[in-house]
Amino acid sequence: MARKNRRKGGKKQPVRTGDGYNNFPAKLGAQTQNIQSGGTYIPGYLTRNRVELEFAYRSSFLVGAAVDAVADDMTRKGVTIGGELDPDQKGKLETFWESIGLWDGMNNTLKWSRLYGGAVLVALIEGQDMSTELRPETIKENQFKGVICLDRWMLRPSYNDLVTEYGPDFGKPKFYEVVTNQQGIPAWKIHHSRLIRMDGEKLPFQQAQTENGWGMSVVERIFERIQAFDTATVGTTQLIHKAHLRTYSIKGLRSILASGGPMEKGLMRHMDMIREYQTIEGMTLMDAEDEFQTHSYSFAGVADVILRFAEQVSGATGIPLVRLFGQSPSGFSTGDGDLENYYSRINTQQENRLRRGLRWLLDISWRSLFGEELPKGVSFEFNKLWEMSDVDRATMANNVATAISTLVDRQIMPVHAAMTDLRNMSDVIGIGGSITDEDIENAKKEWEEDEPPASAPPPFGDPVSEKPTGDSEPGRRNRRGLLRWFTGQR
Repeated sequence: MARKNRRKGGKKQPVRTGDGYNNFPAKLGAQTQNIQSGGTYIPGYLTRNRVELEFAYRSSFLVGAAVDAVADDMTRKGVTIGGELDPDQKGKLETFWESIGLWDGMNNTLKWSRLYGGAVLVALIEGQDMSTELRPETIKENQFKGVICLDRWMLRPSYNDLVTEYGPDFGKPKFYEVVTNQQGIPAWKIHHSRLIRMDGEKLPFQQAQTENGWGMSVVERIFERIQAFDTATVGTTQLIHKAHLRTYSIKGLRSILASGGPMEKGLMRHMDMIREYQTIEGMTLMDAEDEFQTHSYSFAGVADVILRFAEQVSGATGIPLVRLFGQSPSGFSTGDGDLENYYSRINTQQENRLRRGLRWLLDISWRSLFGEELPKGVSFEFNKLWEMSDVDRATMANNVATAISTLVDRQIMPVHAAMTDLRNMSDVIGIGGSITDEDIENAKKEWEEDEPPASAPPPFGDPVSEKPTGDSEPGRRNRRGLLRWFTGQR
């Protein structure tokens, strides 16, 4: 039949293939008719449902922890600024960031991008039009006033006007219009060069189009696992209510209920009396022919079931149980290895998602503070989240102090540079935090002072006389006794 259709140009019939291992008589494999083959994956599109996301964030501690934990860990330790800076410039820059709430703005932007799938952080430059391209060289002193976070539902991107210049923003909207008027926010039309855009979970191109170019909420991927955990905990709560059951057997109960009247009223009065005396005196009044029994449930294994659901939530969020639930691990595990791996992933996300934006904010802040371009040698590093024990901290402090002392003694490093490095590492090693800018300046002045003139060098020449002595003159016989050497003539 198939050959006839091909000869006549008939329509080709689809042929079902059976890739992989399949056992049709036993109905084993993904292509056979069994329960497993009926499973599939369908999109939930929970990211589009803003109200449900907000309700889940407000009511579920797991949703809140999954959204907040990563954002808090990415911003709570800050950065260490290095480079050839004056001692007071670094302090002024850190104080300025605290005064404008820069880290709070970064934290909120990360949170709402993880919850909604996208958010932006806008730099507030006084005296400049938001709709124009930001040119850093035009920023004057005290023009940078702070930052403000706007989530994706507060903005309307210009999908028909995209960035055409090659770079990291290529193909993204050029402008973002503010569509909300709460909190006194004007109806800005913001140029893309004046903000930092953060997406949630990255999506492939076709799926990103379904979210208007934004990312996906982190809640969408873990929502089913959280529901399973909540179901397990609620079911356990119901078991607790039914953990102590009592049965009361009465002879001829059906007849009493069927007849009604005084007999039924007497039965109900008897039940009320049992409840009353059990509550007050713990006494059960019953007829001699009645039977009273208690039954209790066994909760063995319930804790293990809840723990397995919790582990699934931890795996879905990528956050260890110690950090997600705030509980100490059981058994011999300390949880340090899990936390160390988690902090390593956090550091990777900091490098990928925060470094470029922070570098941009550092340049803007420097121009606003000092009225000049950021020096090329200035850099920053994210502070480590992993905190060492007291023993490890003391060992590291001893090693650092020994290394710095060796470099100073060998005149490889000046004293003021060693003091600066020691103070920069004070948060890690626990020493050097009391070194002030004045101490560094005084050490620098002492180092730069001219050395006093040295004395004249000794005269060059051989201190040993080259003229032979009498005993060493040629032609004299050898003596068997001891020889004495003298300088000069005999």
